[in-house]
Amino acid sequence: MKINTISPLNSKYLQIIGTIAKCPKKLYFIGKIPEERILTVAIVGTRKPTAYGREVTHKLAYDLASRGVIIVSGLALGVDSISHRAALEAGGTTLAILANGVDIIYPASHKGLARDIVNGGGAIISEYEPGTEARSYQFLERNRIVSGLSDAVIITEAAIRSGTLSTAMHALEQGREVFVVPGNITSPLSAGCNKLIKQGAHPITCVEDILEVIAPNMLRSQTLLPLGSTPLESKIISLLQSGVRDGDELQTLSQVDASEFAQTITMMEISGIIRGLGGNQWTLR
Repeated sequence: MKINTISPLNSKYLQIIGTIAKCPKKLYFIGKIPEERILTVAIVGTRKPTAYGREVTHKLAYDLASRGVIIVSGLALGVDSISHRAALEAGGTTLAILANGVDIIYPASHKGLARDIVNGGGAIISEYEPGTEARSYQFLERNRIVSGLSDAVIITEAAIRSGTLSTAMHALEQGREVFVVPGNITSPLSAGCNKLIKQGAHPITCVEDILEVIAPNMLRSQTLLPLGSTPLESKIISLLQSGVRDGDELQTLSQVDASEFAQTITMMEISGIIRGLGGNQWTLR
């Protein structure tokens, strides 16, 4: 794929990073960078999210992208890749900021995801020249661009010593809003998030919590809840909305046999009403 170069100060979309520390004079990219400034939100977090972290990350990224918000992340394992993939599933645009040259996809297992990002109208971006290998300190340097390019930063799950917290610090220094998903107080992977909330970050439980701060004009008058096409589908939706996730528990509470339940779950997944979390766990789209 063609590698392009651009000066941030010569781009309406990228000009926002003109005021960050050590603003790069040139960026390398593969794909397409928006021509005009569009609301952009970074979503970052741990490389090893829990089932809870995977679910909330996907939902926030999907819901924001479906409303036209550009999703930025770092193409890393875990929260980053979930955010990129969810944005693509929503038909949205996502940008990946690398800590190495754009001709080197790291981790290599994300080459397919990188290709999908570009094919989906997004871009792979880096301040480092092609051929530059990833080094540990470059990931921390990269984080200032992830936050600087965004209007707000969301942290969905992070440990107390997570490198993700450096992105939050950059965001605060840059005057960006920081949003954090509260987590279980006994979970080490939520310790960083809960600490940020105590320090003044915005706690969030849904996309509306974010938009009412950074883009109140984008708030919908009401949230439309999915409706089932059959009584059983409606029952399953109601159970999922109440917090039930386990497939066996859903079947028991639905009071139907295994065959009818499995057929209904399959059709709901095909219709895009629900999605699997793995391990016979389910959630609404």
